[in-house]
Amino acid sequence: MVGSVLPGRPGNLTADQEAKLQELWTATLTVFGVQGADTENRQSGPGTATSDSTPSKKKQSIFRKQKDEDDNKTLGDQNDKYGQSKAFQQVLATQNPESLRTAFWSMVKHDNPDGLLLRFLRARKWDVHNALVMMIATMNWRMHEVHVDDDVMKKGEAQAMQANSSGNATVKKEAQDFLAQMRLGKSFLHGTDKEGRPMCFVRVRLHKQGEQSETSLERYTVYTIETARLLLASHVDTAAIVFDMTGFSMANMDYAPVKFMIKCFEANYPESLGVVLVHKSPWIFHSIWNIIKGWLDPVVAKKVHFTRNIDELEQFIEKSHIIKELGGDDPWEYKYVEPSVDENQTMADEIRTNQLLEERAKIVKEYESTTQAWIADSGNRTTLQLKRTALAERLRAGYWQLDPYVRARSLYDRIGMIRASEGGVIQYYGKPETPNAPKPLIASPHNGPPLPAEHRADDVD
Repeated sequence: MVGSVLPGRPGNLTADQEAKLQELWTATLTVFGVQGADTENRQSGPGTATSDSTPSKKKQSIFRKQKDEDDNKTLGDQNDKYGQSKAFQQVLATQNPESLRTAFWSMVKHDNPDGLLLRFLRARKWDVHNALVMMIATMNWRMHEVHVDDDVMKKGEAQAMQANSSGNATVKKEAQDFLAQMRLGKSFLHGTDKEGRPMCFVRVRLHKQGEQSETSLERYTVYTIETARLLLASHVDTAAIVFDMTGFSMANMDYAPVKFMIKCFEANYPESLGVVLVHKSPWIFHSIWNIIKGWLDPVVAKKVHFTRNIDELEQFIEKSHIIKELGGDDPWEYKYVEPSVDENQTMADEIRTNQLLEERAKIVKEYESTTQAWIADSGNRTTLQLKRTALAERLRAGYWQLDPYVRARSLYDRIGMIRASEGGVIQYYGKPETPNAPKPLIASPHNGPPLPAEHRADDVD
């Protein structure tokens, strides 16, 4: 049901699940070198982990006992197809605690910190050690392999426009390939399904193998997924993907980007997919699907549904939310709006950026200390959880103040879908308001202002 809190999310945890969450927080804060986090070691001696410039020996050894005991159940070669256990050990051996802590809170963005940890716990079937391995490996992927926050999202589309004039042939080609996909609308974000999940449409016919480099395809994929993350909220924390297979031919089939997308969702964006709809796939795709299905985790494979016509698509999406391109009633069409020269000028304001980062750092520190108290003080847990919830909301609101200073504006900011200046309101339907337009009577961080008259009142998700 739309609006209800799903199991295993903040606000709907069993006692056992809450205990697992507390265990993961203890392990996480210990890895980050937060003083007082290593409660087991504090009981046996006065030393605590600290944030310094070198990897902590305690950090490397704290999970050794559990790892020795769980050798057969911890991510092994056959279950760890993305090599996350090895990445985890390498990170612990080479990264200092404070850099990991910084990377984590950068990854949180507007998300509820509990919600983020719970994604990894659910993905690893509530095994705390495996969830920690997955989360740290994901942070490493974001920091060192893809550079999600300090490159892909920070530079965005405007930087690609500038690089389009670069004298470096490789840089210029990557920028041109990235922008070509944006202008084509190979994939785009728009609207919600019946469960209120934001939708990503992929027009498969627009992809031709070899037209763009593998690097630009991966950058475009990460950029789209990470932008879609901004559309998620605590009560709707998964997205829907609609693969439009209209006009598909073998010229559109390209296994490399498919494998990369699967890896992204299975290894680095856990529990982010709500449903995958493969719409109007021709018979030649059936043998291809049998290959792809073999690469998927069974949990992910169960989320894939094939729809052949508008009636079957309506089982998942209200017809008023299905774009006319697919036979629905929503008149919205994809049109790429080019970046403006000055749209990222706030990112040059280092004074304000640092001020907002310092304010966020203070809230983070208070959240961490309150979390430690929530774990340790069972008699006062309800009060402390209320405080943690309030702090999580301050982090969410504070992120949207910070957002224009650390993330380049996207198409979805320019068309008024993402509204950082309004606290992260998302408006999928209707035209963006002009500066002098009256404020909406109703707005929510997820669904935005009321739907226009051409949409039914009961379409609000």
